[in-house]
Amino acid sequence: MIKSIDIKNVATYDNVGVQFDNLKKVNFIYGANGCGKTTISNLIHDKSNPKFKNCSFTWQNALPLKILVYNKEFRERNFGKGKLNGVFTLGEATADQIKEIETKSEELKVIKADGIQKRETLDKQKIDKEKLENDFKETTWTKVYKKYEDIFKEAYGSHQKETFKNKLLQEFYTNNAQLETLENLKAKAGTIFGEQPQRIDEISEISFERLKKIEEKEIWKKIIVGKADVDIAKLIQKLNINDWVNQGREYIEDTTCPFCQQETITDDFRKQIESFFDETYLKDIKVLKELKQEYNTLTSNIINVLNGIEANQRGFSNTKLDIDKFSAYLKTLISQNTTNSEYLNNKIKEPSRSIELISIKEQSDLLKELVKEANVEIKKHNSIVTNYATEKSNLIKSIWKFLVEEHKNDTTTFHSKKDGLEKGIKNLETQHKAKQDEYRKLDGEIKNLNKNVTSIQPTIDEINRILKSYGFLNFEIVPTQEEGFYQIQREDGTIAETTLSEGEITFITFLYYLQLTKGGISEDEVNNERILVIDDPISSLDSNVLFVVSTLIKDIIKNIKADIGNVKQLILLTHNVYFHKEVSFIDGRTKTCNKTFFWILRKNDKVTSLQNFEMNNPIQSSYELLWQELKSNEAKSTLTIQNVMRRIIENYFKLLGKYGDDDLILKFGTKEEQEICRSLISWINDGSHSVNDDLYVELQDRTVETYKKVFKDIFILTKHEGHYNMMMNLTQEIA
Repeated sequence: MIKSIDIKNVATYDNVGVQFDNLKKVNFIYGANGCGKTTISNLIHDKSNPKFKNCSFTWQNALPLKILVYNKEFRERNFGKGKLNGVFTLGEATADQIKEIETKSEELKVIKADGIQKRETLDKQKIDKEKLENDFKETTWTKVYKKYEDIFKEAYGSHQKETFKNKLLQEFYTNNAQLETLENLKAKAGTIFGEQPQRIDEISEISFERLKKIEEKEIWKKIIVGKADVDIAKLIQKLNINDWVNQGREYIEDTTCPFCQQETITDDFRKQIESFFDETYLKDIKVLKELKQEYNTLTSNIINVLNGIEANQRGFSNTKLDIDKFSAYLKTLISQNTTNSEYLNNKIKEPSRSIELISIKEQSDLLKELVKEANVEIKKHNSIVTNYATEKSNLIKSIWKFLVEEHKNDTTTFHSKKDGLEKGIKNLETQHKAKQDEYRKLDGEIKNLNKNVTSIQPTIDEINRILKSYGFLNFEIVPTQEEGFYQIQREDGTIAETTLSEGEITFITFLYYLQLTKGGISEDEVNNERILVIDDPISSLDSNVLFVVSTLIKDIIKNIKADIGNVKQLILLTHNVYFHKEVSFIDGRTKTCNKTFFWILRKNDKVTSLQNFEMNNPIQSSYELLWQELKSNEAKSTLTIQNVMRRIIENYFKLLGKYGDDDLILKFGTKEEQEICRSLISWINDGSHSVNDDLYVELQDRTVETYKKVFKDIFILTKHEGHYNMMMNLTQEIA
């Protein structure tokens, strides 16, 4: 069956739409014209239409059935092409063949019911399993996570409810840590779960060896002077002006002396000067400059590195370096370097001067020792960090072991129930699949049997029989020359398609639809279970045919409720109040049925809304409506009058007044009047409770008026004339 319908964003349904939930075997949907009834029937007929992309309907037990929809489009699809598809039903078959089909069909129903039951049980088992896991998830969250969140949260890690549950189950299977007491775990957690120490990089050690070697060079003490065997050497050495002359010779450009500014520079003098500062002198000067440059570069780089170490370690709260000593030693080193730089500059300017550089050995050794000591402490710290990670890991394992043991009973129970459910689900899935296979096999056998015994001729005979029973004598259904189709033919043999009235077309199309509900377009469909959707079947019908249609539909409803036949559900939509009341009427005593659901569609401001009324018919079996129908001056069917009178008497006298048939008859004083009353009651019961298939009697107006008079006398003789007058609006007589 269809379980629910959700329809929105189409026609008069807005983006909120309406939802038909908990549909029953029989569903009555009442709504005025234009409120969206046909949209519903079209949706059910063809959900794949793009305009229904936001609409849906769901199946009970996820088992779709064949759907037969009757609406205007049905007539156009079937009647508009001039011929009707043949409807296959059981035709000329032997009793044994029909019995075999019926037997197998009953077996198929049992198999399907058993499969549905197993599917329902399977779904329930899956729901139970899901509930079990959700309950266990909530239990672990409240009884474990929240209970120890303040002290063990760091051991938990980052978890939501589901992941925490899975972690606990994983630890249940794999954790083999030693079980410790809660007190021990709390103590360890207080230490290890504090601020976590971080690994520290060791301080790079710096080499001062090259600087020391440069400082120890003998060239710094060497007195570098010119060549002694040159004539001018005696004067230069006597005056001790080696460096002065050396600097001045760089300014000799021509014959002008750079010292006295006289034209005294001769070629001989120039030669003696160049000879004095020979190759040995120049080589020593080159060595001096190269060593000075290397020394300055090395000291600059080392001091930059040391400044960087000082800055980094001073900004590091967990430094292992004695930063104060390091800074003092570094300042001394920088000061020594400044002094040595001056010495070197002087030596370059005055090579003949002997200098001795300040040794940085002591300061460099002090700095190296500080760095070495710091690195020893850093290694110890990093070792602690490594052990910390191990200790923390062991603590976390111990905590989970404690949690697992404390929650062991709940977890064991959960596993036991879960294993049972999973085994049950697996078995049910196997059984359900076996039932599906069994169903498909038997269904195939039935379809093969149907191919041999089905025919379209019984449908022709049945439709023609009903047409004749209800007075449609001037046309009938006949097979076409093309096998498998019908057409409508007049008595004279002409095709009647274009000459039928709107009401005749509607009625014959509905009769065709009813036959389709009993059979199928192909032999394979004859025994398929199906759902009927009927949308305003009484359009363009007069009152006599309206009553016939309601009677035919009530037969279908009766079979659906009794689970007889292949029709499993009915969804009936109508705008006609009387038809709604008539087709949904059960009897004068039964007011509700748990297999029936009532709905009302309303359109306000161009938007459709929905009301549901469960088992209570919102279009009541209105007592007042019956009286309105009775007092109407419009021509009406005698069958309708019969039914109205019967229901008024049944409701007012039998139910409210507790009058039986004999009680009413005995109210009349004469034998003649009693016989009239008796005949009225007999006529009412006969006319309202049955529709003869093979006899239709049109009563004369005089007969109707006679019985109306007796009907009125019943109220007068039972002293309920005031009620009669009130309901018939005879106010003067009431006075």
